[in-house]
Amino acid sequence: MKTSNIIYVGLTIFTIFLMACTQTMTFTNPMLKPWEGAYQGIPAFDRVEVADVKPAMLKAMELSLEEMEAIASNSEPPTFENTIEEMERSGAPLDRAFAYYGVFSSNLSSPEFREVQSELAPLFSEFQSKITQNEALFQRVKTIYKNSKDEPLPADQQRVVELTYQSFAMSGANLDAEKKKRYAEINKELSTLYTNFSNNVLHDEENYVTYLTEDQLDGLPDAFIKSAARIADSKDRAGEYAVTNTRSSMDPFLTYSTVRELRKQVWTNYYSRGDNNDEYDNKDIIAQILKLRKERVGLLGYDNFAQWRLQNRMAKNPENALALMEAVWPAAIARVAEEVEDMQQVATANGDNITIAPWDYRYYAEKVRKAKYDLDSDEVKQYLQMDKLTDAMHYVAGRLFGYVFSPVPEGTVPVFHEDVKVWEVTDKDSGDHIGLWYLDPYAREGKRSGAWATTYRSYSTFDGKKNVLASNNSNFVKPAPGEALLISWDDATTFFHEFGHALHFFASNVKYPTLNGGVRDYTEFQSQLLERWLATDEVIDRFLVHQKTGEPMPESLVLKIKKAATFNQGFATTEYLASALMDMKLHLADPIQIDVKAFERKTLADLKMPKELPMRHRTPHFGHVFSGEGYATAYYGYMWADVLTADASEAFREAPGGFYDEEMANKLVAYLFAPRNSIDPAEVYRMFRGRDASIDALMRARGFPVTQ
Repeated sequence: MKTSNIIYVGLTIFTIFLMACTQTMTFTNPMLKPWEGAYQGIPAFDRVEVADVKPAMLKAMELSLEEMEAIASNSEPPTFENTIEEMERSGAPLDRAFAYYGVFSSNLSSPEFREVQSELAPLFSEFQSKITQNEALFQRVKTIYKNSKDEPLPADQQRVVELTYQSFAMSGANLDAEKKKRYAEINKELSTLYTNFSNNVLHDEENYVTYLTEDQLDGLPDAFIKSAARIADSKDRAGEYAVTNTRSSMDPFLTYSTVRELRKQVWTNYYSRGDNNDEYDNKDIIAQILKLRKERVGLLGYDNFAQWRLQNRMAKNPENALALMEAVWPAAIARVAEEVEDMQQVATANGDNITIAPWDYRYYAEKVRKAKYDLDSDEVKQYLQMDKLTDAMHYVAGRLFGYVFSPVPEGTVPVFHEDVKVWEVTDKDSGDHIGLWYLDPYAREGKRSGAWATTYRSYSTFDGKKNVLASNNSNFVKPAPGEALLISWDDATTFFHEFGHALHFFASNVKYPTLNGGVRDYTEFQSQLLERWLATDEVIDRFLVHQKTGEPMPESLVLKIKKAATFNQGFATTEYLASALMDMKLHLADPIQIDVKAFERKTLADLKMPKELPMRHRTPHFGHVFSGEGYATAYYGYMWADVLTADASEAFREAPGGFYDEEMANKLVAYLFAPRNSIDPAEVYRMFRGRDASIDALMRARGFPVTQ
């Protein structure tokens, strides 16, 4: 069953007539209008305003509920065709409305939109409950599900039925009336808390800006200084330099600034988001979320939220997820101890009378990198131009998937901001249109932090082939006019990662919309795997060229990068794993009277968390887990997926053609990308590799000892 934070349902034969009328009626709200123009129709991003959002969402939900009621009240016996297929067919106006809503929420949030968002959040929850708690609809789904156990359907239909039934059952459809009522109430409360959590984090990102004077710029690269000056000027602080409270600004500042007190201030601002004991503080919100989540799954008979969430993930249960994390944790923190010792030696040798603190880690790690590997991150950045990296990603997509990315002339396709660029994606051999790729690369006020991929329209062949509209979104600090955007190796890796998600969307080859979904601890695998192509010789030789001279990266620098591939893995693994473990342990704990900050402190102490570095996402701003439920008790999924990634990478290294081996590329597309969620992930990985993955490849990839 199709989901986009909301469960969509469909229509009966009677409703086909109704929808035919609906499609021909004139929608006055631009968010509801059918998409027109080339490429099977495209969103009119240039015509939608915040004032359109609430009436559009209310009308779209009303139409979807009419479709749901028609399907539920069908007098004919339930069949796959008159129930499941109609559900797959439904919700077109709501799909369109949510494409715009997602852009406002993630890319163009404003105080006006946040008001509307707060008003709509509980209404979305009520809408979803009206569907999942529609007894007549669920009984039709349940009947088809039970019948399919005796007389199995074709494989893709069987998968849709099982996923649809599971979605209803996990949402309380089997509960009695009293429990259903409470279940819906909890969801409504949670929806408001999630919105408040997100808006609080966004507030702290926008309002905690560190302004520098010219005498405080020591150590900072020229490109960073120019960008900081431009940002300060845009905030009416001409003559100063702004360090914004986002990772893309914080990370390079902590790496290069020689002013320790300023590093501490910037570090504190960033890691205190949502934890400033003011009206935007998230700790009480988190406590409420944890209590409500436990109560809700308790209605379904589960001991904790993690049991409920992981039942349909690859890990299956929290014990398996914890076992993986705890197997890697000792090696990770042991490596941190080695890294800190190296940094302390450098600090002492420099005459810096300090003990390494969290705001020192990046700064001295960079000095160690230079000392151990003669590798300067700023030197590497001179060869990492965003435009060239974009070309590199398109090159990889061409070699592996046979895709051609052609820039769409400016003004041809509507965009929601002038920074957004669009490419048409076509098949190299047939010339067939695959879809459009939107890129929104720069940070700005009102845009959520981080990097992500999304779709405005997903692929399916049901009721005619629908091509993909996919988007990648980053938060790079926009360079000064005329300057190239230079990014770090880590940021370049993330750029490839998110493009991997986009390729997963484009490569989809499924009939039914529901099958475009994914299993969270598996769908990060494809994107993590694509990261590996950044370091291939073909990409380095063709696209990593010096921003000024245009000369390719010298072999000596390439060797240094490859030699240092596992450098700082203690930091990278530990900061991530600490967040993943915290996520799981918070949801396994008793939330009654929980003190979120005290719990975080004690859990880290029990884990023997190194004091020299923080969690990647401290609990008060852990948006993956508390701005919604997608990654709740599932942040471990990045590591679960990386076990597969490391194992699959070794398969490419062993192939005659390496990472561009044609046979391996064909298997990659056929088994790992095209099926989406039409086949069980464990089964499809075995089809690709011939066996299950093991943790050994992961340990080797991170430079950790492999235990026998």
